Amino acid sequence: MERGTRGVKTKVFVSLKPSVFDPQGRTIVEALRSMGYGAVRDVRQGKYFELELEADSVDEARTTASEVADRLLANPVIESYHVEVDENGD
Repeated sequence: MERGTRGVKTKVFVSLKPSVFDPQGRTIVEALRSMGYGAVRDVRQGKYFELELEADSVDEARTTASEVADRLLANPVIESYHVEVDENGD
């Protein structure tokens, strides 16, 4: 790492947009109900990524993680995402 930069852990959560049908989530709901979990009304499946970034600031890490999600991790036509940055470095 260059001087002034630090390792920053980020988490990217990608999920289908609410208007997109989620057949995998539907199958999970049906399986859970057959197992006796009738209280489960809906399941939306998604993807989770952890990124370790070199960045000078939390804002820079958030920007880089968002760019990565926009360009590779999420399909913007059917998916949305949100980024969380570990500001403590844990």
